[in-house]
Amino acid sequence: MGGGGSRGAVQVGMVSALHEHHVRPDQITGTSVGALNGAVLAAHPDEGPALLASMWRDLTRDSVFPGSLLGAVLRLGRSRTHAVSSKALEALVLSTLNADTFEGLGTPLAVLALDLATGDEHVLDSGPLVPALLASAAIPGVFPAVHVGGRTLVDGGVVANVPVRHAAARGAGSLVVLDATVPAPVAPGGLSISSILARVAQVQLRAQLTAALPAVAARIPVVCLPAPGARRVNPTSFDETAALVHDARERADAFLAQLHVDGPGVYGEPFGRYVAGSANAPAAPVLGA
Repeated sequence: MGGGGSRGAVQVGMVSALHEHHVRPDQITGTSVGALNGAVLAAHPDEGPALLASMWRDLTRDSVFPGSLLGAVLRLGRSRTHAVSSKALEALVLSTLNADTFEGLGTPLAVLALDLATGDEHVLDSGPLVPALLASAAIPGVFPAVHVGGRTLVDGGVVANVPVRHAAARGAGSLVVLDATVPAPVAPGGLSISSILARVAQVQLRAQLTAALPAVAARIPVVCLPAPGARRVNPTSFDETAALVHDARERADAFLAQLHVDGPGVYGEPFGRYVAGSANAPAAPVLGA
């Protein structure tokens, strides 16, 4: 389950479709908002999809990014490290969990963060749950870094926004990828700074995922659920939640209805591009794309 701020709403629709097709995770690996969504599912293996949908219906900007722009600027000036307090996010996390530690979850969970001191990826899968989730979701410059086990950690999306390698390394026999990236439409009438930045971020995240997929898909099946249609989404605004959930569920449902997995390979086309095990490898089945 990948990161993406408010675009994590697409995972609600994807999870709903998976549940309807009787696909249940044996373990969950997530980054950033994917870690938060994954924790809800891991804490509530049976009613998780419904609880996740309920949580997202009630989300507003102040639920996650409270305060005004002026307040964010003042906080950044005082702290020199972050613009938004993580207290609201912490309260949201606590309200959705029924376990204090990873060991208390109903489904095994691992979340990814970045160690600021070493620049290394750091996987958290044991011990206190809330600090680990806040660390994985600590967008640099927005939320404060989190100190866990002597490490200073921030959002793992910087290095692995969709942690497919890490899920495979945990012994997965197959993967279902819930990427929260939503392709942005081409801006009419020329480019703006916001459209340029959105496009650059999309390309960077695409490069991460497509670079990680071949080695993993050469050994196990990797099912990539389809992204919603192109939509401009502010990652700090939740105005598009209902539309993203609906679109993602419809697309995932249609895709899963046609899916047949018969060996290692990528099933689905992340960002409209098929990725095989190598440049000369035969294409694995791509169904419902």
